[in-house]
Amino acid sequence: MAAAAAAAAAASLLSFYKPAKRRPLTFSPGRVIHLRKRAPPLRPQAIAAGEQHSSDLCIVVSGGGSGGHIFPALAIADELRAVRPDSRIVFLGTVTGMESDVVPSAGYEFVPVPKARLARPFLSPLNLLFPFQLLRSIAASAVVLSRLRPKIVIGTGAYVSAPICFAAVISGIKLVIQEQNCYPGITNRALAPYAEKIFIAFNACLKYFPRDKSLVCGNPRRLSGGSGGGVSQAEARLHFFPESGGTDLEERAVVVLVLGGSTGANAMNLAFLDICYDMLVENERMFIIWQTGSEWFDEVQSIAKIHPRLLLTPFLDAMELAYASADLVVSRAGAMTCTEILTAGKPSILIPSPTATDDHQTKNAYAMADVAGAQVLTEDELDSTSLRTVINNVLGDDKLMEEMSEKARRAARPHAAADIAECILSMLD
Repeated sequence: MAAAAAAAAAASLLSFYKPAKRRPLTFSPGRVIHLRKRAPPLRPQAIAAGEQHSSDLCIVVSGGGSGGHIFPALAIADELRAVRPDSRIVFLGTVTGMESDVVPSAGYEFVPVPKARLARPFLSPLNLLFPFQLLRSIAASAVVLSRLRPKIVIGTGAYVSAPICFAAVISGIKLVIQEQNCYPGITNRALAPYAEKIFIAFNACLKYFPRDKSLVCGNPRRLSGGSGGGVSQAEARLHFFPESGGTDLEERAVVVLVLGGSTGANAMNLAFLDICYDMLVENERMFIIWQTGSEWFDEVQSIAKIHPRLLLTPFLDAMELAYASADLVVSRAGAMTCTEILTAGKPSILIPSPTATDDHQTKNAYAMADVAGAQVLTEDELDSTSLRTVINNVLGDDKLMEEMSEKARRAARPHAAADIAECILSMLD
């Protein structure tokens, strides 16, 4: 039965697979920047699945590979734990994914299962082994689930969650899934027929799932350590520019928040590097907070001209404060970033990554244009001139800025995590 189930699962995943379009990036002559490989993650000790636990309610959560899948899962888990502090919440994932570091750091149990992932390109000989890898991972996941005896399994997408969720289906355990993007990934599309509830972030995604079990809730998100709740814009700006003494950070100032990604966004960072200093010189009211991504920080720091109104950082810990301080956000179009922009009620310029799976960032960006008036600049259109033009056009139109902010606030769903947790718990009563 397990072999047949694994074969069916593999066929289901393969039926949705489309090789991602990858376009080479072109760089300006004389501007060569070498990217560094990310260091391999540490492997924390996993907590044994057979460990005794006093709770009668066990919930298994799975989603990993990237923060876009992990952090929504953690946000749901936080809400479940807040409502049912006696519950046991266990995350399943792989030891090589970032979930193996992030989940234990967030205070949750983590149990590893074998990895099963399609290789790229699709015609790679390595994919001949995929059905066997999936069978092994489903079998291992089923063993873990039999020991934990969860009442429900929550999947937030990516290949990490596929075998765990299929094992739940085989084991007769209730399954719910959560989709972050406007266009669902392969895993969630394959799992949709077996899920009892499907939580969706954007209305544009409804057409891909059965409507009778789909709920549009928004993306669940965790507040960062530097929460901006209740902090004025001026106070948030002082956090990033303390040397200004507040004199230049009153209402007349304009803060642009540039999010180059947690690991970097090559073409976007390069285009902004060419215009950053000149924009600051020409506009004495402008301040810039630029998250370069860890892979780009050293190079940008060494090349960019120093300016007192420019803050360069590889990663922003206090994201709530960063959004609170900003008048305009320039960013990629990842699902969670789009959700944060809506929640903060900020005007935005979105530059979707063309290499994202199924081109889902482009779909996210145009959905944001529809609901929040976001300005979309594709990478085919992107260069320093076009980026500078669109930034100046938005900042130079106060009425447009107000309309974009109002649309974003109306489209936001700030209580997504609580709504999803409430629905999940109602299924267990």
